[in-house]
Amino acid sequence: MKAHILGGGVMGLCAAVELAARGIEVSLFDPEPAPGPHACSWWAGGMLAPFCEGETAEEPVVRLGQQAAGWWAAQGVAVEHRGTLVLALGRDRRELDRFARRTEGHEWRDAAGIAALEPGLGDRFDRALFFPTEAHLTPRAALARLRENCDRLGVSFTDTAPQGARIVDCRGLAARDALPELRGVKGEAITLLAPGIDYARPIRLLHPRIPIYLVPRGGNVFMLGATMIESAERARASVRSVMELLSSAYALDPAFGEAEILEIGVDARPSYPDNIPHLTERGGVLYLNGLHRHGYLMAPVIAGMAADLLAGAKTPELML
Repeated sequence: MKAHILGGGVMGLCAAVELAARGIEVSLFDPEPAPGPHACSWWAGGMLAPFCEGETAEEPVVRLGQQAAGWWAAQGVAVEHRGTLVLALGRDRRELDRFARRTEGHEWRDAAGIAALEPGLGDRFDRALFFPTEAHLTPRAALARLRENCDRLGVSFTDTAPQGARIVDCRGLAARDALPELRGVKGEAITLLAPGIDYARPIRLLHPRIPIYLVPRGGNVFMLGATMIESAERARASVRSVMELLSSAYALDPAFGEAEILEIGVDARPSYPDNIPHLTERGGVLYLNGLHRHGYLMAPVIAGMAADLLAGAKTPELML
């Protein structure tokens, strides 16, 4: 069997690896020669945090997303298993209780427990939620490794679909020409260099309106994200968003006031009305789409379901 994949972001590359590993002859087309800023997945946080996502995500995301860390590690990607720390400022303490009610897989930590995990936080927080089984990765390194794995598995990169190939569309928001129900959810994120700040794991700071997450990238570099704006706009970070993100980082740790802004990234996440990724078939094309904010968490799951489907297995759970 032959499959021709459209789109070389995280969804397309995961699909290519899964299909090729099942013995399917795979080719892939993307307008860009390699993963880069054109792909929404380039700007992702890389948090493999199914339990934290349970605050707003539907049950399949929480349940199926627990497979992600093992899948990425099996691909040779460096996965950091350090958990997630969830905090709230004094005036927002009720947000922690709300978050705890909506999630599972967490432990309460007091001031001493917080300091044991992240000494750099000092005594600014006396209560937190810790999700010990969660993990994170560096998205750009993960994309590069997937591309290497595609080469190893014999995936060809071409602008022409082989004759008789099954088309698998992984174009994200660009697929609205065939999936009009897709909508964009704009995200803006900032990369900071903060000498003197050294956190080991992703930290989420809760707020009723502007929650943020901070993901360590190593070498005192942090990814600060991300806004959730109902818009398909894929460029132009707004002053308001940047100010809100930076203000929240400063509230978490005033030392971020001296950080250097390395990069501001903007893109729009492809989302279905239910915010769950799905497989759907229209006009003989198999579409893998709607990753929403769960790209690195759910792309391996959707790719595996697509491979099972094309191999003749039963209809996938997330098939529309």
